[in-house]
Amino acid sequence: MNRNTKVKSVVELLGQPPAPTTGRDRLIAAGMELFYREGFQAVGLDRVIEHAGVTKTTFYKHFEAKDDLVLACVLARDAWEMQAWERGVREIAGDDPRGQLIAFFDVLDEWFNDPEFYGCMFINVATEFADKRDPIHKAGAEHKRKTRDYFRALAAKAGAKDPDEFADHFTILIDGTLVLRHVHGRDDAAQVARSAVMDLIERHMPAPKRARSA
Repeated sequence: MNRNTKVKSVVELLGQPPAPTTGRDRLIAAGMELFYREGFQAVGLDRVIEHAGVTKTTFYKHFEAKDDLVLACVLARDAWEMQAWERGVREIAGDDPRGQLIAFFDVLDEWFNDPEFYGCMFINVATEFADKRDPIHKAGAEHKRKTRDYFRALAAKAGAKDPDEFADHFTILIDGTLVLRHVHGRDDAAQVARSAVMDLIERHMPAPKRARSA
């Protein structure tokens, strides 16, 4: 997608997490915001409690320690992102699974050019909590596995010859594009990746040829 041909903003495409209604919800909302923007280890528990506008008593009513809140934030973000991305690509491509796979990079392009982009929360958390036995690491990794399975399901619906191989390669392109944006600071990362994405899609699920008009 050409940046001059704007579809919708990232907020219009993905929406926003639901507004918190309880003390626990406020803690999770505050944690998601601060941890995503500044890092899980860098933000202290007192800061989250203050940002949430609750007391320490409220915190300890719902969580035993900061790591329990971090895990709840990752799980909440996972639940929200899975449905938000599905809605976002459908806004662009409708029910066409092949078109939805292409639309992932249109949504990425909008997200990469949003001032609130701070990388992929799940890559961030899996990096900060690097022990693969840690429940927090496991939650971040599980989200990435679910997205890979989602790509596989779309590829199968689109008639891919080998949905598993496609999902592996598509996931590599998605995550590599995230690194190009977040680590290298390339706002145009999704546009740079687009030709490789289209080559992959054409190889695994060629677009149907249009019938010639008489």
